[in-house]
Amino acid sequence: MKSHRYCVIMCGGVGSRFWPFSREDKPKQFIDFFGTGRSLLQMSYDRILPIVPKENIIVVTNAKYASLIREQLPELEERNILLEPARRNTAPCIAWAAYHIHAMDPEASMIVAPSDHLITGEQTFCDCVTRGFEFIEANDALLTLGINPVRPETGYGYIQIGPEVTPGINKVKTFTEKPNLELAKVFVDSGEFFWNAGIFLWRASVIIEALHRYDSDLTDLFDKGLADFGTDTEERFISQNFEACPANSIDYAVMEKADNVYVECARFGWTDLGTWSALYDNSQSDESANVARGAQVISYGSQGNIFLTPDDKLVVVDGLSDYIVADADDVLLICPKTREQHIKQMVNDVRMRFDKKYL
Repeated sequence: MKSHRYCVIMCGGVGSRFWPFSREDKPKQFIDFFGTGRSLLQMSYDRILPIVPKENIIVVTNAKYASLIREQLPELEERNILLEPARRNTAPCIAWAAYHIHAMDPEASMIVAPSDHLITGEQTFCDCVTRGFEFIEANDALLTLGINPVRPETGYGYIQIGPEVTPGINKVKTFTEKPNLELAKVFVDSGEFFWNAGIFLWRASVIIEALHRYDSDLTDLFDKGLADFGTDTEERFISQNFEACPANSIDYAVMEKADNVYVECARFGWTDLGTWSALYDNSQSDESANVARGAQVISYGSQGNIFLTPDDKLVVVDGLSDYIVADADDVLLICPKTREQHIKQMVNDVRMRFDKKYL
């Protein structure tokens, strides 16, 4: 009997904070950052396979990454790769996937996950997702996964939990997007707040109903194609209409407005691998607390650095501490880790001066 459980992997991001290794023609989700032989996308695919059959795994990505998807996930059927003609954030991405899946299977339930997160404790992850599926299959619920915060992080969104409705699952009280440090400390100390992992579970019919209620501009557009979804004309409908979708995140479009939102308090290891510091924190360091990927490093009086270079490049460094050194083809980036939030601005400046030559 075919499973009614589906997975949607969102894979359209640019990953500009990991420039220059993450480029527009090969963003971070397609890169093997940990030397395992598997990219972040492939690791995302691998971890969902014990829960969702491969024929029910769908990747939504930008049209320009079609060849990369086929190269890295050759076992994925062509019909399971949805190619967005334009970037419109997560709400249109999820809406298309939900309409697509619902047309094929009105009883479908689905997990939606980013392609670029690092997750450890994979059996715990599987148990958590299975419990989440059981909950949303029994309830008209929008479920998000919350991660127990281990520090007052200002780069993540937070979820305040309300009353517990079943073991491990609570009603959501509030969402807060990227608080300042003082507020983040209050959140962590209170024990009532979890990091928003951006991983969601719901039945396809339930998220479509919620989108109708809270983002009718989006559903008015998709409803015009109801006869096309799941047919040979779906791709043509998307190519003609997707760019007209209002750009919006699913958090703003639905999750922060709906009254049937719940959070499952997850216990697996999780990192939104969005910054060089996050990569540093999740990598093995040497006796001087330096992290090297590709590079062979000889260091003198240098601590806390991260070096990414082509394989077997020798880096000799003296008197450098807490820096990012990323040597990627035609770009060398040298930046203090404390200033990595400025990398997006650096990318914009490079674009202004050189157009797309180095991006």
